[in-house]
This record gives sequence, C-alpha cells and structure tokens, in this order.
Amino acid sequence: MRSITLRGFALVSVLGLAACGGTVPEQALFGAGAGVGTAAVLDGNLAAGAVVGAAGNVAYCQAYPHRCK
Repeated sequence: MRSITLRGFALVSVLGLAACGGTVPEQALFGAGAGVGTAAVLDGNLAAGAVVGAAGNVAYCQAYPHRCK
C-alpha cells in the first residue's frame, strides 16, 4: 500500500503540472483538482493529494511562466 501512495504522490505532482492557470489562485485550484482526482483514483489521501498538486503546480508555473500560457 505504501508504494501505491508514493507512486500516487508522484503522479499527482506530474498531473498538477499539466494544468497551469493565469493567476496564482487558478494555478493552485487546477493543481489541487488534479491532485484530488489522482488521489481518488489511487485510493490515497484526498487532502494530501490536493496540497501536493496545488503546491507542485504553483511552483512549476512560477518557475516557468512562459510554459503556462
């Protein structure tokens, strides 16, 4: 079960990066949505998926704004 959770969080991070947004709140919302969706599919912790997805997407979009248009 632990390896599924770790793979889930890795997938959450990747999916969170797939959907940027024009503003920081949008970036957090899209990332959180991707994180929750992935956690639900992988039967993981939904709250943790939301946090990881939001943080990952905001960090990526802030680091590479030209890729988030």
